[in-house]
Amino acid sequence: MSRRRQHYYLLSLGCAKNTVDSQSMAQLLEGAGLRGTDDPTRAGVLIVNTCGFIESARQESIAALNDLAALKRDGQLLIAAGCLSQRYGQELARQVPGLDGVIGTRRWMDIVDLVSRLRQRRHPEPIYHLPDEALTVGADERGTLRAARQGASAYLKIADGCRRPCAFCAIPMIKGTAVSRPLAAILDEARRLRDSGVKELILIAQDLTDYGHDLGLKDGLAQLLEALVRAVPDMPWIRLMYAYPGAVTPRLIDLMAETPQILPYLDIPLQHGHRDTLLRMRRPANVEWVYRTIAAMRARMPDLAIRTTFIVGYPGETEEEFAALLQMVRDLQFDRVGVFTYSYEAGTPSAALPGHLPEEVKEARRDALMALQQGISLARNQAQVGRTLDVLVEGHARAEDEHGQPLEMIISVGRSYRDAPEIDGYVVVEGELPVGEIVPVRITGAMTYDLIGTPELAPGRVVTPGQVYGPGDLT
Repeated sequence: MSRRRQHYYLLSLGCAKNTVDSQSMAQLLEGAGLRGTDDPTRAGVLIVNTCGFIESARQESIAALNDLAALKRDGQLLIAAGCLSQRYGQELARQVPGLDGVIGTRRWMDIVDLVSRLRQRRHPEPIYHLPDEALTVGADERGTLRAARQGASAYLKIADGCRRPCAFCAIPMIKGTAVSRPLAAILDEARRLRDSGVKELILIAQDLTDYGHDLGLKDGLAQLLEALVRAVPDMPWIRLMYAYPGAVTPRLIDLMAETPQILPYLDIPLQHGHRDTLLRMRRPANVEWVYRTIAAMRARMPDLAIRTTFIVGYPGETEEEFAALLQMVRDLQFDRVGVFTYSYEAGTPSAALPGHLPEEVKEARRDALMALQQGISLARNQAQVGRTLDVLVEGHARAEDEHGQPLEMIISVGRSYRDAPEIDGYVVVEGELPVGEIVPVRITGAMTYDLIGTPELAPGRVVTPGQVYGPGDLT
């Protein structure tokens, strides 16, 4: 086997759930004797794990595939994997000349088989591996660790697919219905991640709160969490992402409030704040439930950080409906908000709705909502000044002056319980703190999205510019 044939290059696009699938494919390729490389010119196999959720993501995926196709040399194989492949299948070959193989997101575990078939083919036509079945649990996972580690944090996938009827979303078409992973497998993987030094376990799925429905479990997420804290009692942080409105139960709230390991943080995409818009979205439309549940959660967890997501410019969204969304944001004072303009998705129920809005209207509404949220985010951050927060240190950087020029001082960058990786803010700390450790930081300043702080040092220690801190320096 040539040196190039021994290597693969894998580009992962899209969300953390895609990253988990990418790292699972990488495990299988490594087990087959290939080695990963960051240089596509050195790889015999080029893979793009695509995202197909919205138009901008699709264009990014197609551009990445075409960039690699332009670089491709004799003997190299170019494979499109993931959501875009599952959704558009053979259409991709017309948009990406030079594409050799297409494998959908439902069958990522067959990547080695596809590579073998491509290397044995006698004709240059692409091979499409797009079975409809979504067998993604148990033996079908081929012994891979269904997690993606990033430093001291790890995303652990507990389910795949979705059975919710959201009118704007193509995920059920792409992923299939919700399929929960076995509880024993999740607990085993949590132990393995703990043993490898992971300090933050981030549970992910299209809908965490639907976990176990297909296994016959009632309140399955709460049951999973109860088992998880028993299995890894020394895992410092457990973070929950992607809860569904209406599915956050009293048992889950109590468990979060009473279990220090489970961070008082919840990502609950609400999508809108007006009943009529939510009905057109085929989303839970009981806005009063949102107010009641968030009040109940904050009563039990005063420090709760809530992230949510909204879609503006949905077909038929009136000025009155948008005003109601703005009012909900004012009322509920979310810590973090992501705002997206409505993206037309062919084949979804929303595509056939009347009243599609001009792009300039959608963008103006996004800007207005983000401007409102920026003031709220700043106020929420300013309320942290004077507190001491545990911060997971992720790296170091050189401080800069007001002109962007580097200074001698080294700063540390990390996240508190209020900050999920990649989508939320950071805590910037004076001095060089140990990477991968959770350290106490006294918050001294606040920006719109980020916080500033100094290490909370042990008695007799003082903060010194340029200081390198070790565990013995900290409280």
